[in-house]
Amino acid sequence: MNNKKKKKTHVPFRLNMLFFVVFMLFSILILRLGELQIVFGDDFKREIERTEDVTVNNPVPRGKMFDRNGKVIVDNTPLNAITYTKTQKTSQKEMIDTAEKLGKLISIDTSKVPIRDKKDFWILKHPKEAKAKITKKEWDLFKQKKLDDKQIYQKQLDRVSDKEINSIKGEELETLAIYRQFNSGYALTPHIVKNKDVTPEEFAIVSENLENLPGVDTTTDWDRKYAFEDTLKSILGDVSSSQSGLPKELLDKYLARDYSRNDRVGTSYLEKKYEDVLHGQKAKIKNVTDKSGNILSTEVVSEGKRGKDLVLTVNMDLQRETEKIIEEEMWSAKQKPNTGLLDRAFVVVMDPHTGEILTMAGKQIGKNKKTGKTEMQDYALGTFTSSYNVGSAVKGATILTGYKTGAIRPGSTQLDEPLKVKGTQVKKSWKTFGTINDLRALQVSSNVYMFKTAIAIAGGHYVYNQPLDLDYSAFDTMRRSFSQFGLGSRTGIDLPGETAGVTGAEKKPGLLMDLAIGQYDMYTPLQLAQYVSTIANGGNRIQPHIVKEIREPVMENNELGPIIEEIQPKVLNHLDMKDQWIKRVQEGFRMVMQVGDGTAVSFFKSAAYHPAGKTGTAQAFYYGSDRKKWGTPVMNLSLVSFAPSDNPEVAIAVLVPWAYQGNTGPSINNLIGRRVLDAYFNLKNTGQATETTDTNTNSH
Repeated sequence: MNNKKKKKTHVPFRLNMLFFVVFMLFSILILRLGELQIVFGDDFKREIERTEDVTVNNPVPRGKMFDRNGKVIVDNTPLNAITYTKTQKTSQKEMIDTAEKLGKLISIDTSKVPIRDKKDFWILKHPKEAKAKITKKEWDLFKQKKLDDKQIYQKQLDRVSDKEINSIKGEELETLAIYRQFNSGYALTPHIVKNKDVTPEEFAIVSENLENLPGVDTTTDWDRKYAFEDTLKSILGDVSSSQSGLPKELLDKYLARDYSRNDRVGTSYLEKKYEDVLHGQKAKIKNVTDKSGNILSTEVVSEGKRGKDLVLTVNMDLQRETEKIIEEEMWSAKQKPNTGLLDRAFVVVMDPHTGEILTMAGKQIGKNKKTGKTEMQDYALGTFTSSYNVGSAVKGATILTGYKTGAIRPGSTQLDEPLKVKGTQVKKSWKTFGTINDLRALQVSSNVYMFKTAIAIAGGHYVYNQPLDLDYSAFDTMRRSFSQFGLGSRTGIDLPGETAGVTGAEKKPGLLMDLAIGQYDMYTPLQLAQYVSTIANGGNRIQPHIVKEIREPVMENNELGPIIEEIQPKVLNHLDMKDQWIKRVQEGFRMVMQVGDGTAVSFFKSAAYHPAGKTGTAQAFYYGSDRKKWGTPVMNLSLVSFAPSDNPEVAIAVLVPWAYQGNTGPSINNLIGRRVLDAYFNLKNTGQATETTDTNTNSH
């Protein structure tokens, strides 16, 4: 009985103690909450309400390119695009989950996922198995800080097997490909996940499921469109993709100029040269985020503006007709004997007074990388990046150099005869002409007249089959003079990568004579065009340029905006020669094409536009794509011309390297030159040859 009473007494006591403890705990909690609310409440409220303003730049379409007549050459074509914007706090797991969901809605190219990324993804998806790849001894070293995180991870990467890599396939591989795109963008900056071949169905279904795809959005992107396909493509240049973004070698330069890593930029030629003009002004968007990095609101700080437009000097009608002529004449020549090494030809047409390039055409026979078929490919960039022996086309510069040095005078005569220097082969003209003067030497393309002029420049005295003692500074004298015409020096064209040509290193009597007839140093087709333009305009070496104007962009399709800048003609130098000397060479060039037995009379005398010019044939050696045939003796053919001869308005240079083997072959240089000049004047008669954009409308 007493025991029962004792037990009853203990139970209420224990309950009371429990209630008391609970009461005290609640009291402490209430006091603590009161303290937080009263003392620190405002601080916590401010922390919760804290936001951060982050401004990002969104890219805009690039500027367009037009030809001189206002025809669109390069445009932007709209593309359906799927983008992803990650926040500053987005975790890898969240991105992978979203990538898995998106992968079920779209197809994506997985062929370019590198092995390294597959290994990273495998480790991410299989953390336990990845951890097991590290030995106990290595973990002990890690704990002892003798191995760091980077070294441990590298060992895991090295030990991921081919079988484990190949296990990533199908939907999982698509998830990886999408995750790679997610992870390559900046925080709060939209990044392209897919913009090529996005089907209407994909675009629609992704748009419908955006609520379940955090960070994903659908938008309109752009891509470069070439209205004339491959015409002039190598000159126009390329633009990087949103996947490749900024070139690694220029990364710091572009980042310092407010570019993003995934921005598309010009990577070659015009697109690269005029990147600052074509890139445009990015749209600035302010994102307001909470402390977790979630976007609360967005605000447009400034609207973007499409890049400025370039108006080129090129006439696309003449360009396309010239390319057609080159192709037709090359295929025709290839049907003739000994033309197996012929694989390229170039034409440059320019205004000799302004330096405007009307046509810059180059064609090369090669194999299509995709189909393996032989085809004619664009090689316009070869007009200023490749150089060749050009032959007698340079003889106008030789004659003028002879006048300047006093080696010859206008009207000087020489005996055209076979020359023999002791210990060397006989050097002669293609025909023995007897006593001739300077004009006749140009008309019939006498080699011997040029040889004797070079000997006189070098202070030599020629005697048959005797040694020839020369002052070898004549090499420098002739090259300095030639460079005043543009031969052997960069023309200054507004394109990157121009070569100055190739200068022969040895100095011998025979090589000096070869220099005088264009069979020693090598020149580019563009240098030939600048050279003949210098003679045509009376002695001004004009800097060639392919951009005519920079214009403000307008929204309307195919419409030109106001002029921002018009490229003015630039004279690089004036020939230090008498006007009558230049006029005499102009007359010699006229005789080549219009008088008697001039070397190009049969091709050009009938032309109503009365051209002047000089042909060239150079004994050279093949060094093209077929390395097995390097060093094979070949003939290079060239032609320089201007028209009309009495009032030049157009200059042209034609160069056909490796035209044929042996002493005779097709005159493809003259055939191309005549047809291109005909095309120019035919277009002129229809108002299309040198017609230019209206610079008064909308101009500043």
